[in-house]
Amino acid sequence: MLAGLKAHYFAQMARPGVLGLFVNPFYFARKGLLESVTELGQELRGRLLDVGCGDRPYESLTSAREYLGLEIDTPANRARGRADAYYDGRCFPFDDGTFDAVLCNQVLEHVFEPEEFVREIGRVLKPGGRLLLTVPFVWDEHEQPRDYARYSSFGLRALLERHSFKLLQQRRTAADARALFQLINAYLYKVTATRSPYFNLLCALILMAPINLAGAALSLILPSNPDFFLDNVVLAEKKGAAE
Repeated sequence: MLAGLKAHYFAQMARPGVLGLFVNPFYFARKGLLESVTELGQELRGRLLDVGCGDRPYESLTSAREYLGLEIDTPANRARGRADAYYDGRCFPFDDGTFDAVLCNQVLEHVFEPEEFVREIGRVLKPGGRLLLTVPFVWDEHEQPRDYARYSSFGLRALLERHSFKLLQQRRTAADARALFQLINAYLYKVTATRSPYFNLLCALILMAPINLAGAALSLILPSNPDFFLDNVVLAEKKGAAE
């Protein structure tokens, strides 16, 4: 029973439901990403590459017939064993036009050479292939020291268009009071987190759940602000040679 509760708790971290309001310090950020990927992931079909796949939290949300996870080649990633392939941080180990779709979730901010990275994504995609890309706009530094950039919606559009991508949809998650309350909880988490999941859960219930609830309520009352948001979510298509 305890193992089942623990598994349910960790599931709420990546894909939060109602319970996530009470136990997930990053509820608004993760919920916004989950909703966007749930909808736009249906546009990812055929053979899909998940670049920077981590623990593959959104694998079941796509329409892909074949799903391959790619990670940078480090001892930690090898030990985790969740990726199907590894790369050297520069070149993906696939031929040109290998994939029909690419998913890249919260990875671009950790890439020091974004032009080269987006070029590699375009190289392994077939013409007409789809890219679903998410990246933070308002967030603290994380996974230090490999946190290199934040992207405005305009900067992200320019980067993708320079590498022959046509944007089909561009979204901003939590573009209202929820963004402010999420930053408060991100701060509280960083100053209280320990190695004990039980202590962290207690802090979430006592300190962060009330802030999540307040943010959810006030976002229904206060006006939205499209210029202040948590994450960029982009669905793009690789242009053909004639475009």
